[in-house]
Amino acid sequence: MRCLWLPVRFWLTVLWLTLPMAAACIQYSEARSHIGEVGCVSGRVVRVQRSDRGIHYLTFCEDYRTCPFTVVVFPRDLKNVGDVRRLEGKLVEIHGPLKGYDGHAEIILSEARQVKGANIDLPPVPKEYDVERKGRFSAGTFRPSKSHARAKPRKARNSRSIDEEADAN
Repeated sequence: MRCLWLPVRFWLTVLWLTLPMAAACIQYSEARSHIGEVGCVSGRVVRVQRSDRGIHYLTFCEDYRTCPFTVVVFPRDLKNVGDVRRLEGKLVEIHGPLKGYDGHAEIILSEARQVKGANIDLPPVPKEYDVERKGRFSAGTFRPSKSHARAKPRKARNSRSIDEEADAN
C-alpha cells in the first residue's frame, strides 16, 4: 500500500508546484501590488536594454523609470534563457516570483521556460555574442588566458671568437 502512495504524492506535489504557473496572468501595471507572490505577469515588451555590466532589462513602458514592472536577465543566465533581444515588441507572459526593487516590481528571468506567449521561441545566444564585451571570450567558448611569464635571462656563452681560441692553444 505504501508503494502506491508514493507516486500519488509525487504527482500531487508536481501539481501543487505548477499551479501558480497555470494561474491567470496579471497585467504589468498591477504587478507592484503582487510583490512577494509567485505568479504570471503579461504585457508587450517595449524595449530590451543592456547595461554596461551585461544585464538585460525587458521594459514594458516607454520610460523605464516610471514603469511599475521590469524583467531582469543576468549575464550568467543568458545561456539558459536564450536571445532575449528577440522579445522586443512581442506580447509575453513572464512566470516567476515577483520581487520588489527600488520601488518597482521585477521578475528575474533565469530559464527559458519562464517565458510564454504566442510564437515565442527564444533561440540560443549567438556564440560570438560577448555578454560583457570586456575580452576576447564569448559565450559558450573557453580558452585559458596566456601566461605572461617573463623570459629568463640566458647564460652568457663563451664570447671568445674562434681566432682567440686558436691563439690560446
